[in-house]
Amino acid sequence: MAQKKARVEFVCTECGGTTLKWQGQCPHCKSWNTMQEFKVQQGSAARYGGQKGFVDTTGSLQDLTDVAIEEVPRTQVGIQEFDRVMGGGLVKGCVALIGGDPGIGKSTLLLQVMARLVYAGRKALYVSGEESPSQIAVRAKRLQLEPKGLMLMSEIELERIEAVLAEKKPEFVVIDSIQTIFSGALDSAPGSVSQVRECAARLTRVAKAQGTTLIFVGHVTKEGNLAGPRVLEHIVDTVLYFEGDQHSNFRLVRAFKNRFGAVNELGVFAMTDHGLVGVNNPSAIFLSEYKANVPGSAVLVTQEGTRPLLVEIQALVDETHLPSPRRLAVGLDAQRLAMLLAVLHRHAGIGVFDQDVFVNAVGGVKITETAVDLALLAAVYSSLSNRAIARGTVLFGEVGLAGEIRPSPRGQERLREAAKLGFSRAIIPKANAPKAPIEGLEVIGVDRLSDALELALA
Repeated sequence: MAQKKARVEFVCTECGGTTLKWQGQCPHCKSWNTMQEFKVQQGSAARYGGQKGFVDTTGSLQDLTDVAIEEVPRTQVGIQEFDRVMGGGLVKGCVALIGGDPGIGKSTLLLQVMARLVYAGRKALYVSGEESPSQIAVRAKRLQLEPKGLMLMSEIELERIEAVLAEKKPEFVVIDSIQTIFSGALDSAPGSVSQVRECAARLTRVAKAQGTTLIFVGHVTKEGNLAGPRVLEHIVDTVLYFEGDQHSNFRLVRAFKNRFGAVNELGVFAMTDHGLVGVNNPSAIFLSEYKANVPGSAVLVTQEGTRPLLVEIQALVDETHLPSPRRLAVGLDAQRLAMLLAVLHRHAGIGVFDQDVFVNAVGGVKITETAVDLALLAAVYSSLSNRAIARGTVLFGEVGLAGEIRPSPRGQERLREAAKLGFSRAIIPKANAPKAPIEGLEVIGVDRLSDALELALA
């Protein structure tokens, strides 16, 4: 009997949507040129639905109120910043995905994590599809790690990895990287949409069935997004990204998805000769080169997950020599910058329509929250007027389109962090003003942009 031909679908690498025919634009998310061929092998339902121990065939419908609530046990690695970004530690059966630029420190951090787990007597396996065991051993020696008992495997074939997982039953597994793994059941090349989708799904099911904590390393595209189908991020429980400049000694690990903890948590590491070391006081790092009484510089108190951080915001306003003034933002939202400059002109009478405006969040950190608005506009006004912001001043607050200053969440924690680092003056939204005074910190609540800018400058 002739073997059935594989059915062909086209999968969007952005959203994971499928179509039967190739289209230039994805009909689901409207992205262009993201449809890639995906061969669906016959009998795939049996592969996904027949694994013993994963599907509870004796289960039945339950009332939500009858479901027992259990506390999720966590395994703390002992690397404080990694435990923080994971929501307090590793969860049994959790599948995580960590991405970042080449050479930024993904493999280094995970080797340190595996070593700590082995030191604690846990059973761990490191699967590398990109490096040989000797290369990993050289890195471990350079990092001064001696993880006796850590199992190494240099393999890219999925079926062999599954066999080892079934035989050894490790508690923790690293797959470095998921784009190098391939399944013999598919005839496409490693790294293709079909291979990444199939291998990730099958390894995830094995991890859930055995209660294994699984960590994938993922490649990123030139835009900084994880390579491969978008469905990869939907399959896993946790998605982590490395941020920061490769040429800097500091690395930021941010959680963008976490089913077992808070999202947008931030771990700060310093790259040393002995690997990545957690930074307990990142605010001091971000402000290490901060110079007071310099026009165009403002200090923001931002909130990253549960942690308040002090970050320097720099602005440079200069007369343009082009027909269209430039607006450039590094670490900040360029579209929001354009909107805020319009608010600055309309409600504070400060126009920069004939000026180039460049803004930067110092330290390689990316700030997405709207609490940066007030500090950003204060830095722009300071550069334009060539007047420095008053010494010891911090700012935060959202600026509305009507020129009002809106409150930001967790204002008390931000103020306490500023006082702890020696700042003496805070200009904040009036709604965030504390009921009780904070020792050593003068808090000034404002509700209009024009008032805040005049108070900010020395």
